[in-house]
Amino acid sequence: MKFQETQKLLERGQIEESTSPWSSPIVLVKKKDKTMRFCIDYRCLNAITIKDAFPLPRLDEIFEQLSDAVYYTKFDFKSGYFQVPLSKEDRITNGLATFQRIINHILGPARWKYALAYIDDVIIYSKTFEEHFIHLNDICTMLKNARFRLNPEKCEIAQTQTDYLGHNVKNGEIRPSSNNINGLLNTRLPQRADEACKFVKAAEYYRKFIPNFSQTAEPARKFVPTTRTQQKKGQKTIITLTDDELKAFNQLKQFLTTDMVLRLPNNRFPFKVQTDASDEGIGAVLLQIYSEGDRSIAYLSKKFTQAQRKWSPMEQECYAFICSLDKWHNYLSGIKFEWETDHKALTQLNQKAQINKRCERW
Repeated sequence: MKFQETQKLLERGQIEESTSPWSSPIVLVKKKDKTMRFCIDYRCLNAITIKDAFPLPRLDEIFEQLSDAVYYTKFDFKSGYFQVPLSKEDRITNGLATFQRIINHILGPARWKYALAYIDDVIIYSKTFEEHFIHLNDICTMLKNARFRLNPEKCEIAQTQTDYLGHNVKNGEIRPSSNNINGLLNTRLPQRADEACKFVKAAEYYRKFIPNFSQTAEPARKFVPTTRTQQKKGQKTIITLTDDELKAFNQLKQFLTTDMVLRLPNNRFPFKVQTDASDEGIGAVLLQIYSEGDRSIAYLSKKFTQAQRKWSPMEQECYAFICSLDKWHNYLSGIKFEWETDHKALTQLNQKAQINKRCERW
């Protein structure tokens, strides 16, 4: 297969023979459809390349745009990166930033109105089928003019629900993609540190769906390296889970078996924040008030440091609110919203009473 793929790239003019002293190994990666993806390990070359820091769109801002949509179309590019010409002085590591910049430019004014792209994952969204037909035609025209080719077998056209960036979106609701969740649920008990790390990081991707995630996952977080040195040292270390670590592993799996559904944020409805604090940490939930009741938008949790555990209950409860404001500032800044807490003394903050210096600074 390596020889066949290399010949294809040569025939297409996408690569050429070289006598460079640099050489990078080929890596074959199995794709979802069981076919193999032909990849090259450019880590050594990338390490000495100046990076192009181009911002990617935030996932929560992308999903926020889909709250009123009913119809969705997803486009998949045919060997998308190979459709972007590469200068001899350029390097592969900047392909991601370059591709995002190009797609943003192609979509132009349609971005954030009815089309978005996260690198090569393009989604078109509309409220009605008639609108969707017009939007779809516009985006197809843009891509055609830019000479971008699509892979029709992987495109989804005018669907009322869609799996996008690891999430399933339908009728203003969002939940983890069932394919991703099944993969986590089928994960065997970790026997090496890197296996435990992969599970915790994968579960963390869906932490906004899991109440008190920080406290639940804390015993297993020691397997997540914080530096590259730790990552190299502990990658293949054989481990035996303690009772607390095993409990954390099973609890996370238990959460993942539930129907974790949240409402996509919609600025037409008022927001509410509920916060609480315990001896171990803080928890919060962002909600929106609908006529049929409150709907959860996201969960937040954070474990206390040793210093924070010595704070007074008022300071800990107030800190839960401060963390909520910081996490959800893009929804709460500049608007009126409700704050619910079971700590009555905090109501005095609204009267600007001089009750606690740390709370006053916040």
